[in-house]
Amino acid sequence: MAKPKASKVSRKAWAARIISLSAIIFSAAVLPLPALAAKDVNTAPRQEMDYDVYAGGFHVVSSHLTVDTAKKNRYYLQLAAYTHGMLAKLAPWKGIFQSEGWYDAKTGSATAEKHFSDTTWRTEKEINEFFYNKNRTFKGYRITDKKGARDEEKDKALTDGTTDVLTSTLAVMNRVAEGGKCEGRDEIFDGDRRYALIFHPVGEVELKKSDLNVYAGPATECTVEVKPIAGKWHDKPRGWMSIQEQGRAKGTMPTIWLAKMADGAPAVPVRIRVKTDYGTLFMHMTGYKGAGRTLALKR
Repeated sequence: MAKPKASKVSRKAWAARIISLSAIIFSAAVLPLPALAAKDVNTAPRQEMDYDVYAGGFHVVSSHLTVDTAKKNRYYLQLAAYTHGMLAKLAPWKGIFQSEGWYDAKTGSATAEKHFSDTTWRTEKEINEFFYNKNRTFKGYRITDKKGARDEEKDKALTDGTTDVLTSTLAVMNRVAEGGKCEGRDEIFDGDRRYALIFHPVGEVELKKSDLNVYAGPATECTVEVKPIAGKWHDKPRGWMSIQEQGRAKGTMPTIWLAKMADGAPAVPVRIRVKTDYGTLFMHMTGYKGAGRTLALKR
């Protein structure tokens, strides 16, 4: 009997659930920005991290995160990710997610100027660009796909008062670096939907040494929750919402651990755990470079 056509859909859906961990978990977002020690210029080092995602014991996604607040009055964030190994053969996918904007080192305030995503699923490439004004109002949205590039007008109910996911993440990383809790709320527009990303604090923990992770030491633990607000949401949870609700049913929401790796710099993710009906997904930090410190996992 011929394999049912639906198998391709289910395979793609399975891959998307795993892939979304890399793309969205860093986007888990947050609130008004924390106050930091006063500085005349940015002195924070550029930090670069490597991560591997494991599902059922298999390495399925690799990613690289850059956090750079060293340039005066500017910040730059980039997450690059791609499927690995068996998953790369079943579901070849890669993506780059990038944010830049205005940065005040005295207060830790980051204001997005542009957020950019460039993703490729097999041979299908899509670019999404989000533009913001310095007064934190939404400026515009552009999409580029097989139909070409076009600016799309969006309802202000979807865009007003929103920011991008990576800029929001920088806020909570700054808060944790200054000894604050991993908590807060921010609203994001992703091109079709508006939603709240919420961090719930769990507490301070000591992470033990692992063969899969280069980091061991104190970390701040928190859970991440997505709450739909407006736009094109499905009645039945899909994508990240499906992952989140599977975890909720199992008694734990997606969990992230942040740690301060360098003085004067934002804390960074060192481990992530997501429980799903397909098993538990872990994201481990496998490499770090910043402030003269280099860590690399021994393979």
